[in-house]
Amino acid sequence: MIGKIIVDIPVAQVNRPFDYKIPKKFEALIQVGMRVKVPFGSRHLLGFVVELVDETNFDGKLKEISALLDYQPFLNQELISLAHQLAHDLQVFEISMLEAMLPNMLRVKYETRILIHDRQSFEAEMGILAQEAITKEDLEAKLSAYRIRKLVDQGIIELEYHVVDQTSQKYIKMVEPLLDQTGYQAILDNTPANYRNLRALLNYLRDVDDKQAIPAKSVMTDTKIDYQVLKRAQDKGWLRLNQVQAYRDPLKHLDLERSQKQDLKPEQLRAYETIALAIDTEKNDTFLVEGVTGSGKTEVYLQLIDRVVEKGQTALLLVPEISLTPQMVERVVGRFGQGVAVLHSGLSTAERYDEWRRILKHEAKIVVGARSSVFAPLENIGIIIMDEEHESTYKQSDNPRYHARQVAKLRAKYHHCPLVLGSATPSIESRTRAQVGNYHLITMKDRVNQAPLPPVQIVDMSQMLAQETLDEFSPLLKEAIQTRLDKQEQIILLLNRRGYSSYLMCRECGHVIQCPRCDISLTYHKHDAKLKCHYCDYREQVPQTCPQCGSRHLRGHGLGTQKVYESLQSLFPQARILRMDNDTTRRKGQHEQILNQFGQGQADILLGTQMIAKGLDFEKVTLVGVINADTSLNLPDFRAAEKSFQLLTQVAGRTGRGAYQGQVIIQTYNPQHYVLHFAQKHDYEGFYYYEMQRRHMAAYPPYYFMTLITVSSKYEGKALRKVYELKSQLNQSITGTNRDFILLGPSQSGIAKINNQYYFQLLLKYKQKSQIDQALDIILESNQSEVKNGIYVTIDNDPLFFM
Repeated sequence: MIGKIIVDIPVAQVNRPFDYKIPKKFEALIQVGMRVKVPFGSRHLLGFVVELVDETNFDGKLKEISALLDYQPFLNQELISLAHQLAHDLQVFEISMLEAMLPNMLRVKYETRILIHDRQSFEAEMGILAQEAITKEDLEAKLSAYRIRKLVDQGIIELEYHVVDQTSQKYIKMVEPLLDQTGYQAILDNTPANYRNLRALLNYLRDVDDKQAIPAKSVMTDTKIDYQVLKRAQDKGWLRLNQVQAYRDPLKHLDLERSQKQDLKPEQLRAYETIALAIDTEKNDTFLVEGVTGSGKTEVYLQLIDRVVEKGQTALLLVPEISLTPQMVERVVGRFGQGVAVLHSGLSTAERYDEWRRILKHEAKIVVGARSSVFAPLENIGIIIMDEEHESTYKQSDNPRYHARQVAKLRAKYHHCPLVLGSATPSIESRTRAQVGNYHLITMKDRVNQAPLPPVQIVDMSQMLAQETLDEFSPLLKEAIQTRLDKQEQIILLLNRRGYSSYLMCRECGHVIQCPRCDISLTYHKHDAKLKCHYCDYREQVPQTCPQCGSRHLRGHGLGTQKVYESLQSLFPQARILRMDNDTTRRKGQHEQILNQFGQGQADILLGTQMIAKGLDFEKVTLVGVINADTSLNLPDFRAAEKSFQLLTQVAGRTGRGAYQGQVIIQTYNPQHYVLHFAQKHDYEGFYYYEMQRRHMAAYPPYYFMTLITVSSKYEGKALRKVYELKSQLNQSITGTNRDFILLGPSQSGIAKINNQYYFQLLLKYKQKSQIDQALDIILESNQSEVKNGIYVTIDNDPLFFM
């Protein structure tokens, strides 16, 4: 038997399966999708089995697979085929795609070991006695790379590479009673009264109704004994101590209540019946559900999932980011119980691994999670749902740069099931596909409670500046906050910028303190007196004097959530305030903790960045305030208007969802901007058609497809030469034969330097991807050799990030 193996080396020269002989001892065990250890040159590497065949075209002697890392495949045949297709579509290496599909715990590490063949010569070179085990780090601390290479060439030492598997299972101790009630009572009658611990255990075991195994931790807690007492009892033959494998439960901290199906309103019922027909007929249709905030899209999702599960199929529900997950998870698990697996970045590595195994063992029929859960190894999928489909977090920002919607379409096609895309503000591209009939458009214009969408007031902050009364809050917003506090209602305030001040500037010389590794100013964080870079995570203490002129007059400029939090405490000292941004949610579980506090009425005001704008449903929220609507309007991104409109519409939808009337106040220095005009009217249709005109004039998506080619290097000159070389190469291979091809650049990235790397970009616009595929493949392959010169070329099809 021959195994075709993709080897863990992400370079063009080995971006193909290699044939390996399967030893007899593995033939009955090996399956497609398993991870194996294989010899490759002088090393042993991880490999993925992508095919098993009986013959090979290789003329030489085949090497054998060294070891199986798994005894079950972690990727099924569908995912293996999907990785192959995505590698081609995204211009990435197949091994990169396969590894992206797996939880981190299933990605191996490599360990270099030093074998000493001539101990005397080695000790003479090192100047010390050789230890039994010497590490690569020990060796490099003593000798130069040249000397190490010479020792290897002379055969004095050998470098041996080992694959270190990171997988681990959780085990718990169990107590298995061996006697019946009569037996334990007889022993108890003969046990002296002063043997209190043993008597407590015997009483407990006698009274256990079900003589099944019990977690040892529970026994010890209930009887107040330690583990040594259990071991003594085992020695006496009263019980048996077993160790069993257990899953880590990521939902153990949630107090979930079972929820029941709700009666669907007419618009909900129409959406449900339309999609249910595609489920029953196994049609691979894509549905765009455009429903205003509060229209009951989630209940439709849950009832569609229920229909699929009743048919014996599985379901995949995607949410865009971890902040959306807690409430959605509670609703899904509350409806379907333990048959739900959760996959998102907020879980520990071990928890994600255990959830993955539950899916493989068919113990979970429903998966809910963020972007990477689109690769969950579900079989017989009956429906795939993407909630808030417009969110940019569905796009992976580094290699492999896949979009979850792209992957979901391929999986839905494979399983002959519908794909449901839901949003109050669909992406321009998705809405256009619905307009031309590629997607089925389903609109839900009414809220479930029949309440009107909240009125939106625009406050011109430039008028506040003219009156010299400027602070973070307009008089209107301050008055509205106080009114809600007096009524014991709740408030959500949005400022999409964390930190205390955007930058620190010297008032005498105008110097702004920059990140030494990036072409951007450092953000001032007051609570720990640090300046931080939000791109490379560089940190430094706030200087006492200006580094340029020595002045002590340094002042923070711009607004961040920390500063607004401080102002709120000063203006409303009686208010209970929670802040939710990347700084307050770094530790596991902090998202849920903050949202639970707010949901249980333990706070009056929730202040945060965009993570509070979506998916939250709190009945007592009657006021939403946007501190500064301009933070994202003026970014150098053709989607800036779309993202701003979506954010404002989503955050406005957090109020007026229950019995209370809601209100929205948006503060801006740009009150005439068209985005604010449409957001004030909750007019997605008007915004869509206006934005389409602008996109058409500028030849942007959805009228053109785009690819972003980025060249980076520590050396600005090298990166610049390379990007011009690529431009020339593309002009020769594409421009001459293609009128619909537009090449923009080279230009510096929005941030020219990040973490000591200079970035230059080329932007390609075209009508058909097939027109540029060959040219991009050549770039991918030919630029592998540039890596050793410190030049990196990346290709991003359908880019969402330009900074």
